[in-house]
Amino acid sequence: MDALFTTVELLEAAHRTADRRYLEFLRVPELSAGLYVLEPGSADPQSPHSEDEVYVVLRGRCRFLAGRQEREVGAGAVLFVPARIEHRFLDIREQLEALVFFGPAERSGS
Repeated sequence: MDALFTTVELLEAAHRTADRRYLEFLRVPELSAGLYVLEPGSADPQSPHSEDEVYVVLRGRCRFLAGRQEREVGAGAVLFVPARIEHRFLDIREQLEALVFFGPAERSGS
């Protein structure tokens, strides 16, 4: 695979065209990455993953629940969720945009 060079603006444009919550933009065996977007008032439908996960919140305001911990999050927040931990975004008050990184790649079966 070649190196990937992109910008948040290009990812946002690709996300709008794809018209879905999650747009994966990188996949190699040990890592996958995507842009996750949730509209204000929407419910986050995700369930626990079999991979470790990191979120970098680019925009928005909401609460984040991971296991028994719940925190207010906004632009600039960096969140780590270990594999198999129940987690989701709650009370989405402003459009949420987050870069998401899975290690190993999401649904890779590793």
